[in-house]
Amino acid sequence: MMRERVPWSEKIRRMTLVAVAAVVLPSVTSCRPASTQGPGSSVVSVGLPDSKLPEGESLRQLLDESLEITCQQRRLTLKDHAAWQIVHGALAFGRDFPVEDSSGKMVSSLGHVLAGGRMNGWDMEPGVEYGDPPRRGLRAVTAPGSSSGQGHADQWLGYLADCGLQLDEQIVWDGKAYTIGDIVAQVEHDVPYNPIQEYSWTLMGLTAFRPTNHEWTAGDGKQWTIERLLDIEVNHDLGQSACGGTHRMAGIVMALNRHVASGGKLEGAWKAADEKVRASVATAKAYQNPDGSFSSNWFQRPGSSPDFKEALGTTGHQLEFIILSVSDEELHEPWIRRAVVYVCNLLKRTSKVDLECGALYHAAHGLVIYRRRVFGERSYLAKDE
Repeated sequence: MMRERVPWSEKIRRMTLVAVAAVVLPSVTSCRPASTQGPGSSVVSVGLPDSKLPEGESLRQLLDESLEITCQQRRLTLKDHAAWQIVHGALAFGRDFPVEDSSGKMVSSLGHVLAGGRMNGWDMEPGVEYGDPPRRGLRAVTAPGSSSGQGHADQWLGYLADCGLQLDEQIVWDGKAYTIGDIVAQVEHDVPYNPIQEYSWTLMGLTAFRPTNHEWTAGDGKQWTIERLLDIEVNHDLGQSACGGTHRMAGIVMALNRHVASGGKLEGAWKAADEKVRASVATAKAYQNPDGSFSSNWFQRPGSSPDFKEALGTTGHQLEFIILSVSDEELHEPWIRRAVVYVCNLLKRTSKVDLECGALYHAAHGLVIYRRRVFGERSYLAKDE
């Protein structure tokens, strides 16, 4: 049983901050290209008729070119960028995603923070004691509305869990050595204290390290399960969720995929999750625009935007969720290929334009997963890194 030592006044402060996330979206530093800046927002036509959509080797080359541009030309630095931007880059390109340190050297962003290196917005604090013999948990501080820190509960764990971290892997904070397991244990303890019950990133993180039938005693002294978190997420309104509900759906489908892969049955909340995933994919497909972009109104109704930055955000987030959700056969369907080509061309045509990092790297993450599933794994780091 974990022993909470955080003052209640501090708990209330954190609860209030997390609640703000429901109505405040972070205004973040852009991910600038290494070269000079291009023009501002304007209409970018990237649509192609189905008969001219690239496939096979030409599609693979388009994917690789757009992802190389995104990974190698848009350099992030510890001086100019913060954890919010850099962690999104690691989500897309993995644990070796490079960042420029104070000496001008390109280093692994994740390796930097695991070794105790500082990064603006990467804020941790010691948590509760747990286990026998007792260990100290490690909590990632949530700062909704921040342009630098963790904007949602468990966001760091949710994104970095996709980078191949291990439970016993060391992470240094404030000169003291912890493990990823200490973060996971703290997340489990804190689930009752999330006042808006936003468990999108919690599901992403916990199901990477725990079996999907996992249960534990949380900080409220009650039993919690992965399925309980899933049930809460399934019953949230997507229209009232961050980024049109795409993060919520990504958390649901990542948990669902791991459940099915481990032999889990589609019953209870798992069945409801599968139905919600299928319905959301069908909605995105129904609202897809002729040029391949997805609705600027997310899953709510059809819509398109003449602002390519907005189009990248809405289409990239939805594409990421869809690529996580569909079967291997569905990946080859023209409507998905059309969306992939749209995003690839948009990333290429805006290579010299300031882009918001969340939109940029979620779109890139979707393309990386698509490339892996269709053509195999590939690194996009520059050869000198």
